[in-house]
Amino acid sequence: MQARLVRRRSARCANLPCVWTSLRTPKWIGRLVGLLGLLTVISALSPEFGDRVRYVTDVLPRAFPAAATAGAVAVGILLIALSRALRRGKFRAWLVATVLTAITVLLHLVKGLDVEEAIVSTAMLALLVSSRRNFTARPDPRSLAQLGLALLVAPPLATLVGYLSLRLDPDSQRAGTTELQRLAQSVMGLAGFPGPVRFADASDGLTSQLTLAVLGGTTLLVLLLVAMRPAGGPTPIDDEQDARLRALLDRWGHLDSLGYFALRDDRSVIFSKSGKAAVTYRVVGAVSLAAGDPIGDPEAWPGAIDAWLDEARSYGWTPAALGASERGARALHRVGLDALELGDEAIVHVPEFSLEGRSMRVVRQAVSRCARAGLVVSCHRVRDLDESAVAELQHRAEEWRDGAVERGFTMALGRFCRPEDGESVVVVARDAEGQPRGLLNLVPWGSRGLSLDLMRRDRSTENGIVEHMVAALACEAPRLGVDQISLNFAVLRSVFARGEQLGAGPVLRLWHSVLLGLSRFWQIESLYRANLKYQPEWRPRFLSFEDAGDLARVATAALRAEAFLVAPEWVGRLRRHR
Repeated sequence: MQARLVRRRSARCANLPCVWTSLRTPKWIGRLVGLLGLLTVISALSPEFGDRVRYVTDVLPRAFPAAATAGAVAVGILLIALSRALRRGKFRAWLVATVLTAITVLLHLVKGLDVEEAIVSTAMLALLVSSRRNFTARPDPRSLAQLGLALLVAPPLATLVGYLSLRLDPDSQRAGTTELQRLAQSVMGLAGFPGPVRFADASDGLTSQLTLAVLGGTTLLVLLLVAMRPAGGPTPIDDEQDARLRALLDRWGHLDSLGYFALRDDRSVIFSKSGKAAVTYRVVGAVSLAAGDPIGDPEAWPGAIDAWLDEARSYGWTPAALGASERGARALHRVGLDALELGDEAIVHVPEFSLEGRSMRVVRQAVSRCARAGLVVSCHRVRDLDESAVAELQHRAEEWRDGAVERGFTMALGRFCRPEDGESVVVVARDAEGQPRGLLNLVPWGSRGLSLDLMRRDRSTENGIVEHMVAALACEAPRLGVDQISLNFAVLRSVFARGEQLGAGPVLRLWHSVLLGLSRFWQIESLYRANLKYQPEWRPRFLSFEDAGDLARVATAALRAEAFLVAPEWVGRLRRHR
């Protein structure tokens, strides 16, 4: 019996170092600092013990506890805000949090001799100091969008706290003080100027002045920290990098149908040390989001992936790759990233494409219907179009776009009929009067393939115009030197394919029902059905991620990148001037 007790005690003791190590990780430090910030705010807003306050006012002027209370609110809010950066291992966030935590010890004692809260803050301070080596991530590059957000949020929040400090203590002010005067006092006091409020005695005025000065100083500190972030970090692909990427695509672009989309204007690129491979990505929030496979020689992919991961970790970004092929997902898995199947890409092999047979009946009927309606399809390389034709097609593409936002990131180029994309193919359907009624844009996939980028049509035209254009492209493909075409991506295609089969299990049927419900808002099932009619080869695409706990953050970043979650227009303007 005693032996068992000794073993249990030994096991508990052995686990203590593991617990201590876990608590010092950025993830746990961030959580604990956030909780400390919340505790500090609650403590500051709660009534103080009268006897304790008297002990403080016997030593310090009466204005000090009130100023410390306001400071505790401001510092608590800052600690809560810093918790996110701490979870990402940011050194500057650790440094600021350590200083603020030390300050909270003093604030808790001054505002009302809150010994319990001061002890908690002291313990947190010791934990922060002991975890220094775990915080090495560089600060995010300077961003006008974040500075603008700080300017919009911090001063109004400080003004609100200052106003509430006056509103909750009306007895300190002379009779007849209005709400507008209190608000003006808060605004002017933050800037260090006397306001219109008249106080019952001089000590009340000093208390208000100190309180607002603390809030104003804290606000200024926040703005300075945001404004003093270093320049640098990822930038959009420049001309020299674009030329290097195109050289890699010329040789290795046939490996991935999404390779050409690496040339998007909003992506950044990082090359392997050898220069034989590269990863293109975009930083969305705190996620470094790559798309498709690495570009270049597969033997050099590990070097490019390592360089991308090293940069992401140096900034505390969460790395993820959206739309990787099976080959790309395996390469990412070898360096520690897990994979989740997103769906399948539809590949049409031109030599095998035919409108004959029962399985192609829907496409054949659509083509016949459009032909009878007088719709004629032509296929052109962008380089062969004159300026007037390009201008007309660009106007039509903009006119037919569904909504004001240009969607796409992983499988969209984000531009149309530009000179640098001369090898792209435009498929145009015109009516009997020669007016455009629909168009497809396809980017190069190596030297023998095309990948669908843009699909637009006049809503009033004949149904089946897309099928008409795809069939015409397949017929014209040999003339263009093309033998494979990548069409749309079908999200979770296997669920639709297997969910309707006899013998599908209850979980699969439930998942199928959920996707059908979501298809009312997003084109999930309709894209699958639209691709299925061409009898394509299905190739899986994957989401690669580092930790399952990051999936929610990565999913949000992916939706933002694909423009399904869109920031307000003013934020977009700030980012463009970043």
